[in-house]
This record gives sequence, structure tokens and C-alpha cells, in this order.
Amino acid sequence: MNIVPLKFRQTGAGELIFCDDAGGYFRSTDDFLERYATDDLNPADRTFLKANGHAFEKAGDLAHSAFSYRWAKRLHAPADLNYVILVPTLRCNLACSYCQVSRVNQNASGHDWDEQTLNAVIRWLGGLTSETIKIEFQGGEPLLRLDVLERVRAFARQRFERAEFVVCTNLQEVSDEAWEFLAPQDTFISTSLDPTMALHERNRTGGGKITGQFVHNLNRALGNSPTRVSALPTFDIDALPEPRDVIETYAAFGFRSIYLRPVNHQGFARKRFRTQNISSTWNDYVRRFVMALIEHNANAEVPLEEFYFSHCLRRVLRGGHDNHVDLRNPNIVGSSYVVIDHDGAFYPTDEARMVTRLGQIDLRMGNVNTDIDRSIIDVLNAEAINLFDPDCVHCPYQAFCGVDVIDELSRYGRIDLPRHLTDFCQRHLAIFDLVFELLYSEDVKVRAAIALWSGLNSVDPELAKVHR
Repeated sequence: MNIVPLKFRQTGAGELIFCDDAGGYFRSTDDFLERYATDDLNPADRTFLKANGHAFEKAGDLAHSAFSYRWAKRLHAPADLNYVILVPTLRCNLACSYCQVSRVNQNASGHDWDEQTLNAVIRWLGGLTSETIKIEFQGGEPLLRLDVLERVRAFARQRFERAEFVVCTNLQEVSDEAWEFLAPQDTFISTSLDPTMALHERNRTGGGKITGQFVHNLNRALGNSPTRVSALPTFDIDALPEPRDVIETYAAFGFRSIYLRPVNHQGFARKRFRTQNISSTWNDYVRRFVMALIEHNANAEVPLEEFYFSHCLRRVLRGGHDNHVDLRNPNIVGSSYVVIDHDGAFYPTDEARMVTRLGQIDLRMGNVNTDIDRSIIDVLNAEAINLFDPDCVHCPYQAFCGVDVIDELSRYGRIDLPRHLTDFCQRHLAIFDLVFELLYSEDVKVRAAIALWSGLNSVDPELAKVHR
């Protein structure tokens, strides 16, 4: 019998998590590790490993084919380009303290698409091979160029079999024409709602009257169609609010998901906020937050999730859960989605746009008025996979994790730093440690939360296999 390689990590006194390359996992003991490492497995060990997909008799048999299929499902295969972020303007009517890009004042000139760029974008969209498209309008404040949004949406609706649109707006000033634009079912709103209203006012609106205007518009948007509105907070690592206060803020508006995000290191906000060497503090906060959510959900009429923890949990439980572009393996950039900036420049990701605008490294991929140039991005993509990384190959969480070469370029100016020294690795080790801790918990509240966040009715014992 052939045993597939197992990687392991200590989870407690004498307890370890074992994982294989296809994402199969179980909990066992130091005694099993000793038997496995010295090739002294007993009959019970062999029976367990074969029954749970960690062993096969010979290459090509059913067990081996099943393992190979599960392994392949863990890899992300880039599809046709079907997701585009468009930035028709950098002008904005707010001056948020942790703005990620170099926004300009609302009345500034020279920071919008001109007619030539708009026509080039529409021609380029018309040349895509995908029959579906998701177009996300960013800025600046994209509603300042409602005319551009209307023309792009009208074209996409007639060009693609299925089109979806997201408007990333601060919802500060919304005209009657803008409300009319946002009303259709194929158009979604993404806005910023900071952890608490006090923090939102301090970092974004700057005054009670403007804050009240935002709250009014957010409530109107939610009243029109709550399922088509999402809100994202930004957290200052040096002013982290109590998790309960954040949960209450989001629950009061009826949201069911909270995405914890510290101030982005790639953007200009890193000049004003601490964004380096924050992993330990941030990981502790995420853990406290998830545990607070579990307590909240135990008695809440409307339960909530922390989006990224739930995403990582689902990646552990099944392959193919690749819908979030920040965590894929391989994480090929500039392929299935691109960004077109206010000047028509192509970027592989929004973070690459920020890094370039900071002057750190030029990650532009050509211009919509000419063509896409992938030369620099193809070099990066050669390293955008964790399968051969000398640190990742020993990590039990390799099958669930990924890479982020743009983040590493931004933070360290290189992409070959030993993985365990990176912020990306330290954050994801902590998240997956917590995932497995909760998967194996016998606490009723925890099990109910895990089932909810996994999309299950209950936690099946097969999701927490143990071998002694």
C-alpha cells in the first residue's frame, strides 16, 4: 500500500493536524507521528489511511484516481477574462484618511476618462471572448461620472449574455439620476462603512451632518434592495474597536457579513497608518472577533459571518472554492480580471495600481488605447504558485492557501523572502489554525457557527476525523 505524503502541525499537547496535498486532513497524536515517521504503521493505521483517502494500492486504481481528482480541484485554473475594474475618475467628494489611491478633489481637472479613452474601453470590452462579464466601477467616486457608467452598462448589456455591475461608491451624495441608475437588479452597491459610526466620522466624513447624510443614503440603498448592498470597514491597527461594537454597528444596518481589513499597505494610506509588522496584533484581533461572532450568533435573530474566515473555512472543506481573487493557487494575475485606470492604463490588480502610483514599481500592462503588455506580469506569474516553494511544501495548509506576489513586492521589494517571514504567511497560518481549532471543537455554539459559515445544516463527524 502506498501512503500519500502527510504534513503536520502541532495543535495542542500531544495533538497534531495531518494534511495531504489534496487537502485531506485528520487529527492524531505524537504516537501516530512516530509510527508514520519510522515506517512502523500498524494495521489500524493503514486501514484508517486507506478508508479516508490518504493511501492507495497502485497508481491508477480508484483510490489513486480519487486522490488525483481532489488534488486537481485544489488548483485554480484561470478562466477567460470576465471581471473588469474600471476607474473612470479619480475625483472624489470626500478625503478619507486611509484612502488607498491618490484621489483628487471633486472639481479637479485632468483625472477622468476622455471620449477617446471611453471609446477604447468599449471597443476592448467588445473584443472579449467571454459571454459573461462583471464590471466594477471604482474611483475616486464613480457616480461623479454617471454618464460613463450609463454608456458602459448599456453596451455590456447588449454585448454579453449575462452582465453584472458593481458601483463602489461612498454613498455621500446620490442624485435622483444616480438612484435610478442603481435601481436595476443587475447593479450592485459596494460602500465603505467603518467599524463604528464614530470611527467612520473621524476617518471619512469629518462631521455629524455629513455622517447623517451617509447614514440616510445607506438606509435608502438597503431599503431598496438589501441583498444588492455590501459594506466594507477599514481598521486602524492602532485603534482597534471592541469586536462587539463592530458587530452591533453592522447588525443594526441588517448586514450579514463583515470583512475585517486593516489599512492597505499597498496604498497611500501607509504614509499615515501603521501597516507593517502587524501580524501578531491583527491575528489576535481576528481571533477575538470570530469568537465574539460565535457568541453573538448564539442568540441573534440575524447571524453574521466574518467573510474572510468563512472563505478560508470553505477552502478547507472543499476544493474549487476560488471565487475570492485574493486567495487562489496558482494566483495568476492579469488573466481572469484586469483594472483600467483613469488614464486608460491596464493593471493586473487594484493593488498593483496602488503600488505603481506610489512610484515603488511600475506594474502597468499597457494601455487600452494600444494593447495589453504582459511581459512584466508573466515574470511575476511564474512565481504565483505555492506548490514548489521550499517553505510551503512542508506546510499542512498548503492545499488551502495561496500566494500574493503583489503584496510581497509592496512590503519587501522582493518575492523570494522565506515564506514564514511574510505577513501573508503569518496571517494565514493563524487563520487556518483557528479554522481547525473550531472544526474540532465540541462547543455547541462553535459547532452551530461552523455549520452556518460552511453552508451546512450541521457539522458532520466526517468533517472532524480523528485517528489514535
